[in-house]
Amino acid sequence: MQTLGHFIAGHAVADENRAQPVFNPALGEPVRKVAMASRTTVEQAITAAADAFPAWRRTPPLKRARILFKYKELLERHADRIVARIVEEHGKVWEDAHGELARGIEVVEYACGAPELLKGEHSRDVGPDVDSWSEFPPLGVVVGITPFNFPSMVPMWMFPMAIACGNTFVLKPSEKDPSAPLLLAELLTEAGLPAGVFNVVNGDKEAVDTLLTDPRVAAVSFVGSTPIAEYIYATGTAHGKRVQALGGAKNHAVVMADADLDNAVNAIMGAAYGSCGERCMAISVVVAVGDATADELVARLAPKVAALRIGNGAERGLDMGPLITGAHRDKVKHYIDLGIDEGAKLVVDGRTLTVPGHEKGFFLGGTLFDHVEPSMRVYREEIFGPVLCVMRVANLAEAIDLIDAHEFGNGTCVFTRDGAVARHFTDTVRVGMVGVNVPLPVPVACQSFGGWKRSLFGDLYAYGPDSVRFYTRRKTLTQRWAVQGIEKAQFAFPSNG
Repeated sequence: MQTLGHFIAGHAVADENRAQPVFNPALGEPVRKVAMASRTTVEQAITAAADAFPAWRRTPPLKRARILFKYKELLERHADRIVARIVEEHGKVWEDAHGELARGIEVVEYACGAPELLKGEHSRDVGPDVDSWSEFPPLGVVVGITPFNFPSMVPMWMFPMAIACGNTFVLKPSEKDPSAPLLLAELLTEAGLPAGVFNVVNGDKEAVDTLLTDPRVAAVSFVGSTPIAEYIYATGTAHGKRVQALGGAKNHAVVMADADLDNAVNAIMGAAYGSCGERCMAISVVVAVGDATADELVARLAPKVAALRIGNGAERGLDMGPLITGAHRDKVKHYIDLGIDEGAKLVVDGRTLTVPGHEKGFFLGGTLFDHVEPSMRVYREEIFGPVLCVMRVANLAEAIDLIDAHEFGNGTCVFTRDGAVARHFTDTVRVGMVGVNVPLPVPVACQSFGGWKRSLFGDLYAYGPDSVRFYTRRKTLTQRWAVQGIEKAQFAFPSNG
C-alpha cells in the first residue's frame, strides 16, 4: 500500500517515521497510508522555507502574481484529478468537491492582484521637505494548519495570499485526507514557484507543536474546532507568533412568518445537509418565529430529509456522502441519542441508513429534531454532522437573544420578505457573517472570512483584505533631505505647529 510522505524544498520527501491509514469513508477501508512527520522532518521544512525567504521577498510582486496566474490555469486543468482525491478520501459528493475547489481558486485569483494589494501609502511634505509613507513587507516563514472538511479550499484561504505577499509557507493539512494538498504543492512547483517557498508536512500533534514553538515561524493560520483553535492561539502567541485561529460554530437560520417557505426550505436543506453537515458554516439550527411557521417548516422539511440521495460521492447526482471516519459517525449517532434522551422530538432518524454495496462505509442519514430547547446539548455543542435542530420562538427579538447568547458567532441568516426586519437583524445580531435569504453567507475572495466570540481567536479574518494585513507588517518611513546647509540642533519635540 502506498505511503504518502511530505513535500519539502520543491520535491516529494519520503518518511520512515510512523504512518497511519487513510480511509475511503464510502468503503470504510484504507486506500493508502500517510507518514506522520517527526520533529526533525518538520524542522527540515521550516529550514527550506527560511532559506527560500530572502530571495522570495525580493521577488517583485508582479513576478509572484505571474506564477499564481499560471497556478490558477493548472488548477483548472487538473480539477477533476484533485476532486477525485477529495471524494475518495473525504467522501463528499463530486459536485460539492468541485464547488470547494472553485472557491479556493477564487482566492488564488484575488492573490494575483498582489501588485495592487501591496501598494503602500504616501504623504508628501508632511513637514518642510519631509515625506512620509508606509510599506508592507512580509513576515517570513508562515504556517497553515488546516482541517479535513475542506482539503483544498481552506489551504487556499491561506497560502496564495501568504506567498503573494512575499512570505514562505509550511502547510500542515489534515492527516485524514492528505492527497489533495500534496497535489496542490506539485502544481505550484509546476507553475514555477521556487523550491522551498511552499512546503507540506503531514502529521499530528508532534508536527503541530513543532510549528507552534519553532522561533523561525512568524505567524500561524488555523481552521478547526474551538478547543484546538484556543490551544493554537495560546501556544502560538506565547511563543511570539501572530496567530489567527478560526474555531467552531453553531449557525442559526431564522425563519420569519412572512418568509418564502419553498425557497427557505430548499436553501436550508443544502446548508444543513450538504457535505454531511461537516462545514463550519453549516446551518445546524433553524429558529422558527411562531408555532405556525415551525409546524409548516417541519412539515416541508421532513419528507425532503427522508428522501436525501446518499451514497458514494464518486457517483453523480447525489446529495450526501459518508462522514469522514467511523469514530465521527458514532459520535454523531451519540448526539442523536442524547437529543432523544433530553426530550427533543425526533422527526427523521438517520441512524438506520445502509447503502447497498457500501455496508462498511461511514454513512449516516439526514436527521431532523423539533422542539429543541437551549439547555440541550444537541443545541449547545457543535455536532458537525447531518443533524438539524428546529427551535421555536415568539418573535424576532427572542431569536436574536437566542443567537447572541450562544458561545459561537460564526454565521447566521434570516429568511424574510421584510426589509426592516432584515436591516434590524443584520445591524443587531452578534455574529461575524450574516445572510439575508442566503443560508451560507461565506464571503467571496475579495472580502474576508471570520466569526465572532469563540469562533475566532485573533484580530484578523482569513483571506481578502485582512489577509494582506495578517501576512505583512506595516513599516512607516519618514524622510528628509536638508537643502539649506547645516541646521541648528532642535531640542523641542518636532511638530508642524
